[in-house]
Amino acid sequence: MQYMKTEAEKRSGVNSVEAHDVTHLYEKVGEPAFRELSKRFYDKVYADEEWFQAIFKGKDKDSAIQNQCEFFMQRMGGPSLYTDRKGNHTLISRHKGWRVDPPAADRWLLLMQQSLDEVESIDKESKEQMHKFFKYTAHLLVASKEVMQKKKEEQPSEVLPSGKDIILQGPN
Repeated sequence: MQYMKTEAEKRSGVNSVEAHDVTHLYEKVGEPAFRELSKRFYDKVYADEEWFQAIFKGKDKDSAIQNQCEFFMQRMGGPSLYTDRKGNHTLISRHKGWRVDPPAADRWLLLMQQSLDEVESIDKESKEQMHKFFKYTAHLLVASKEVMQKKKEEQPSEVLPSGKDIILQGPN
């Protein structure tokens, strides 16, 4: 995990401690701001023909908005609605089957920054702190995906059974 944190800091330019200094933001900006942010973000995602539209095709947009909103609120000091409903899975495990690489992280960050800029009820300082969290976290996901891929490649290939491993059954 330390490698991933170091990589996230290096790639994002954001210190881990500074990135995680967001636990006061729920109280400061309020639930409606998180809901608006998530709605604006997923409006962009579902319209994004270049990257994300294909990933989310056929998936319920309202559920995506709810998941992100509740995750952000919980992570930033709000109620544990996300964990209560979805369980205590890590963000890394939630994104296991998805394309998570530097270009995808950059695209996600672009759409999120555009969404943040549009939410007038979030003050400038909070937006800056949220952006640091998003940037660090996006790059943490990229680093974790790379670590998982490397571990997968280092695993020995499946061993085919030898003649000793085959059990022959006689007549019943």
